[in-house]
Order: sequence, then structure tokens, then C-alpha cells
Amino acid sequence: MKNNINNYPNYLAEKVNKHVQRCEDLGGRNPLHGLTATASSVKFISNDYLSLANHPAIIEAQRKVLDDSDNLIIMSSIYMHGDNPQQRFETRMADFMRSDEAVLCQSGYNANIGLIQSIVEHTNAPVYIDMMAHMSLWDGTKFSTSPVYPFRHNNIDHLMSLIERHGSGLVIVDSVYSTNGSVCPLKALVEAAYDKGCILLVDESHSLGTHGPQGRGMVVDYGLQDKVMFRTASLAKAFAGRAGIVACPAGFADYFKCTGNPAIFSSALLPYEIAGLDKTLDLIITADERRERLHSNAAYLRRALSELGYNTSVSSSQIIGLEVGTEKQTTVLKDVLEARDVFGSVFCAPATAKNRALMRLSVNSYLTMDELRYVIGVFRDIREEVGLDQWRSTQKQTNMLPLCVA
Repeated sequence: MKNNINNYPNYLAEKVNKHVQRCEDLGGRNPLHGLTATASSVKFISNDYLSLANHPAIIEAQRKVLDDSDNLIIMSSIYMHGDNPQQRFETRMADFMRSDEAVLCQSGYNANIGLIQSIVEHTNAPVYIDMMAHMSLWDGTKFSTSPVYPFRHNNIDHLMSLIERHGSGLVIVDSVYSTNGSVCPLKALVEAAYDKGCILLVDESHSLGTHGPQGRGMVVDYGLQDKVMFRTASLAKAFAGRAGIVACPAGFADYFKCTGNPAIFSSALLPYEIAGLDKTLDLIITADERRERLHSNAAYLRRALSELGYNTSVSSSQIIGLEVGTEKQTTVLKDVLEARDVFGSVFCAPATAKNRALMRLSVNSYLTMDELRYVIGVFRDIREEVGLDQWRSTQKQTNMLPLCVA
């Protein structure tokens, strides 16, 4: 790796050198880089869970708007009023998510940091956040002038003890956690926090479109929309686009657009992008068969990997996180899989804690049984080559096994 930092100030040179050294420790390569997947590869690297990204109806909807656009205005959504594509789509999404209002954002990241900023900035309300919450949620908490209290992952008792000590505030969780595929005990957590006078923010990036009736998400599935004040989602997952959404109470949308920095200081989505999302919503509403196939594929793969000795106990969604341990160990797994034309996503610091790197397998609805059986065969054959018995998750699983009594 080339390292030309002669013109860097010392503080920046030190940071860049740390990254370079990290790569050199892995043989001179970035742990996220490797081979390039081809059309014939078995891919677990996309969040397009319902396999809609290349749907001809979506492409045609976008093309039609592009062909008809003769008065394109690029501006912040703060200036948009009256009847326009964004307002119409926001109304549809509010109805879909069974919320009073919805706000379309440029990304899920912008939705989260902008929303949290608009809630907590210049207040003294405490913020409680699951330790495994998405980084965009953590970054949003930096706007708080009050303490931020992380609670142990999915641990309602720990959350309650913090609330009792510091008072009611904002509680932030994901419905499905993107790193390892674990699922929030949403019903119990929401009920407990709501009873303590807290307001709830649930990021449904990995459950909107894939869970609940017609894909309306886990909050609607559990009937919690009256107790969860705010929901967010990236529309770059099941919606296969580039946007984010905020579902909020009546009267909040205009306030958000006028106070959230990403809403004010970034241009709104373009009409053809909104047209694609609008058509995707039509497809998601009628995608029960795709959702069923998605969850069936994920359950089949989780079960098979578990039977082979891989620790999949944390996951109960379409995301399967295999916690390997060090970056070097995880890079070995990546290389071995890619050599067999199987592609997953490496997650390491800062996406995970140091020495808790993992391989994420994102399942989709259009994986065939032949592909899944091939992948299972690969994972069976490579156990010794990748040192499965030395993985952090394997050792943790072994330590949790009950003692046998003769």
C-alpha cells in the first residue's frame, strides 16, 4: 500500500499511519477488499432482501419520469410545499407505516442523525441507546447536551435500571440489528419504556418491507405504533433505493424539515428517485411470496450452519452474523469463501468491537435451493481450513454447553 504523507500535518499523518499499519499487519491489504463477485457468484453482500433492485416496473417508472422531466428544480425539501412528488410519497409512506406523518430523507443515516438532533438538541433529556445500535443512531446522540446512557444489548432489565436512576428520556433501538441479525425484544421493551414515560425511536431499516403485514415492519406487526413515537428506516434495504424515511406524530414533519440539519442543508431527492421508491412500495405491499421465501431461505441456512458447528444462535432474521474474532481470522474466512465463489461482508472495527470481527451473510428471497446447498457444502468443507474451533463464537458456544452427567 502506497503511503505518501509528506504533506500531512502530524495529527493526520498519525491517523493515516495507523490505518496503513493495520493493513500491513494483514499482509498489506484492506480486510474489506478481495475478489470481485461475478454474475455466477453466490452473493450474500446485498441488502436487497426482496430482490427488487432490478425489477423492470421500477426501472420503467424511473425512466418515464426522466423522459417527462422538463422543469427539474434541485433544492432543499424545506422549500417544497403544495402538491409535489415528495409530499405525495410521504403521505403514502405514513399510511403504509400507520403513522400520522412521514418525512423522506436523503438516506437512513440522514434520517437518524437529523431526527435525533431535532429531538434532543438543547434539552436535558437523557438518551438511552442499545450498545449494538447502528452507528447513525450513535452519531445522532452527539447532538445531546445531556448524558447518553448505553444499555446492554437487548437487556430490558439494564435499561430499566438506568431509567430508574436517571429519569425518563429517549430510548433508541433497532428492530433488527444489522451487524449480527439479532432481533430486539420489541414488545416487552417498548411496553416497559413507555410505562416509564419514555419516548421510543425504533430504527426499522432491516424490518421495513420484510416483516409485518404487507411488509409494514415489526412495530406495526406488534401493534405498537401508538407507543413508538418515532420510526426510521433506510430505504436502501428492502426498498432497494437510496433514501431514508422518518415516521412521526402529527405536526412533527414540518418541524423536522425546519430544524434537522440534513433536511435543511442537503438537496431533496429527485423526482425520478421518488418515482422508483413509489413503484417499489406497490411491489412490497404485494410481496408476501417473496417475504415467505426470504424467511424460509434464512431459516434453512441458519439451521444448516448451526448443525455444522457454526454459532448462529444470535441471529433470528435474514442477517446471519458469524463472529470469527480477529481481523486476520476473518480475512482468512473471506478469502476461502471467495475462492469458492461465495461472497459475504466483513464487519470489523469501527462496525464491531476490536477483535470481534465477523462475516455477515445477508440472505435474499431469490437464492435458490441449489445455491443454498452449494454454500452449505462449502461451509462444511472449510471448517478445518478456517480454524472454526478457534473462532470467538465457537469458543463462546462451547463454554455455554451444559455439562454432561454420566
